[in-house]
Amino acid sequence: MHRTKNTPFPQELLNRSSLDDPHILSGQFWGELRVFLAVAKSGSFSRAAALLATSQPTVSRQVKRLQDQLGAQLLVSSQVGVRLTSKGEQLARSLAELDQSLFMLSNDLRAESGKEEGLVRISITDGLGVFFLIPALEDFARAHPRIQVSLQNSLNLNDLRQSQTDLMIGFAPVQSSDVTTRTLGMLHLVPMASRAYVERYGVPELGNLERHKFIQTGLYMGNDEVWAPWNSLVGKGQIAHYSENSFTYGMMVKAGLGIGLLGSYTVMEPAARPIDLKVHIPIRLCATVLAGRLASRPVQLAFNWICEIFGSNNLWFSDKLTLAPKPNLDNRGFRLMFNLPAD
Repeated sequence: MHRTKNTPFPQELLNRSSLDDPHILSGQFWGELRVFLAVAKSGSFSRAAALLATSQPTVSRQVKRLQDQLGAQLLVSSQVGVRLTSKGEQLARSLAELDQSLFMLSNDLRAESGKEEGLVRISITDGLGVFFLIPALEDFARAHPRIQVSLQNSLNLNDLRQSQTDLMIGFAPVQSSDVTTRTLGMLHLVPMASRAYVERYGVPELGNLERHKFIQTGLYMGNDEVWAPWNSLVGKGQIAHYSENSFTYGMMVKAGLGIGLLGSYTVMEPAARPIDLKVHIPIRLCATVLAGRLASRPVQLAFNWICEIFGSNNLWFSDKLTLAPKPNLDNRGFRLMFNLPAD
């Protein structure tokens, strides 16, 4: 039967629900589901407690009450965290889908008003965020004063689908019908050292690497052949330290602790010096967003904004490697990161 625009929502759809149990309808039950989902996502009671700004015993109690209410074992504790049972995995997947649907629905409802307001979460590496997004954020905020931006550490596609972030800057296009991926410019990675390191140990050359130190990270140690040229260099020297955080990795290099593989734009930092070791690794940048999220005006504006910043029109991300600072490039990000005075 056709319903006109003013026809009330059909009550029979509500009556099909099995929510007659007053315990399930209670706010406590929904709160326990939220806590369980946080535990499932984070993998431990303590990390879930930090995420929810509560205590670890409170999280444990709420998960136990939920298991008692449902009459099912949802997870098993261990010394390294928690492991979901098969029923726990099923519930976690359903809750993640519901969480994503409700998040998208609430944003879509706000978007219907056409207002440019709301929070947009952008997942990006620390270095790219500090050097390029933060310097551009003031202009974006001036143009869209009711949109707030939250910069988050680089996440993965599952985090995008589970509504932990809205947009991602990554290094590989995502082939999936539920996401929109736009290829951007090229990130050029080259060996870098601080001038203090060169003064202390001399200029690294292909013939003297055995006496030089390197900063390594798990990302570069992967099996992907793209990292083979860098790992070949590292294998000829000695690893001084490791870091899995891009910001900390860069600061280790700046502190003179070793040679690192960094973005070409690092040469704008006065203490940095590119090292000619015949290694240049170009990585294509990509911006990814859930296709449905582009219906949200704030997400749409932020997506276009980051695509412009990291597009090939930015000389640092052109297809050709650039190692000479350009006078028209904004270096405010470097000054923020390294506490340098303005020109």
